[in-house]
Amino acid sequence: MSEIRLTPAEQLSKEPRKWIATLIVALVCVVLAAWSGSALESNSTGGSGLSVARGIILGILHPTTDILFTLGKNGVPYLLLETMCIAFLGTLVGAVISIPLAFLGAGNIVPKPVALVFRVAVMAIRTIPSFVYGLMFIMVTGPGAFAGLLTMSVCSIGMLSKMFIETIEDLDRGILESLSAAGCTTFDKIRYGIIPQLMPSFASTLIYRFDMNLRDATVLGIVGAGGIGAPLIFAMNSYRWNDVGAILLGLVVLVLIVEWFSSKLRNALMRG
Repeated sequence: MSEIRLTPAEQLSKEPRKWIATLIVALVCVVLAAWSGSALESNSTGGSGLSVARGIILGILHPTTDILFTLGKNGVPYLLLETMCIAFLGTLVGAVISIPLAFLGAGNIVPKPVALVFRVAVMAIRTIPSFVYGLMFIMVTGPGAFAGLLTMSVCSIGMLSKMFIETIEDLDRGILESLSAAGCTTFDKIRYGIIPQLMPSFASTLIYRFDMNLRDATVLGIVGAGGIGAPLIFAMNSYRWNDVGAILLGLVVLVLIVEWFSSKLRNALMRG
């Protein structure tokens, strides 16, 4: 018997109808959205709120050039450099600690019970928000850039360890078996079999974490952990919107530059 071929339109018409399930899901989403919106409260701000919004917009459009181009400790360039150093060193210290933790938490490297213990430890580190870490370290070391560095380091450990563990567990064992069959030593297998597989993914993860730390370091400055966050919140509390505009402009420029370099590095890693 010859096989009956259906046209694409006929094949689509014979597919099971899923509109009922789709409709139910849509209704559930609408109900949840309406229920969540019931918790929102709106307060009438009147003319003062509009004047504040107008001040913010005008301040951002007309930033203070004195602090924007001043090279002293109160200038935007110095504060941005401090913020970037906190993010970079925090990422670096977190990576140094995360690599051994990742190998100890990988189930294909160490026994399963040992890996489970280190996975739980990494999970516990990731559960605490960076804001809480910042407040804790400020109590210990006092306000300043060092507290921000410690906060960025601990926060980086949680994410980097998790990503590194997944990369290690995805290692191609066939390459290691081939090197063993060729008579390679353990050092040779690490040098030519493990490191080349891990380095691109590790480097890409570090770049992504540095981008995150750069933004988190700005927020942590609000609680006194160094960087540009403290001058930003002081300027906003004092209604100095021109200074706020200068600080935000510097942040935008810094983030764009870092994003451009990080995208270039990630593309280079992807091309090998």
